[in-house]
Amino acid sequence: FSLCRHVCRIATLHESFSSQVFGALTSCSLHVSDHFYGTGESLLFRFTPRFQCFNWTGDNLYFIKGNNESLAIGAGDGKFGLWLDGDLYQGRTQSCSTYSNEPLAPREDFVVKTLECWAFI
Repeated sequence: FSLCRHVCRIATLHESFSSQVFGALTSCSLHVSDHFYGTGESLLFRFTPRFQCFNWTGDNLYFIKGNNESLAIGAGDGKFGLWLDGDLYQGRTQSCSTYSNEPLAPREDFVVKTLECWAFI
């Protein structure tokens, strides 16, 4: 989080060991927070089986929340659109009301093979 606090937008690109590529574009920099933050300009995306973007539905304001234990992007009904553990190694993707997304990978739980973060200043 400390490396991301001075940038405007962050794009994360995840590749799982099952070769699924997916990620998120956040509307603001990442920082430690016990509460959700961000704006409706955040979104989730996946490249396989075909490219899809999942934009904000307007149903809630659960965009980004992160601390030393985990990072969550999108939420609702106890589910997260994209969730990563504090080591950024294990993750989960579920349908969530923030983006009305399908899970971003075929399996709900995944292990991160590659993680890229792109900052837009």
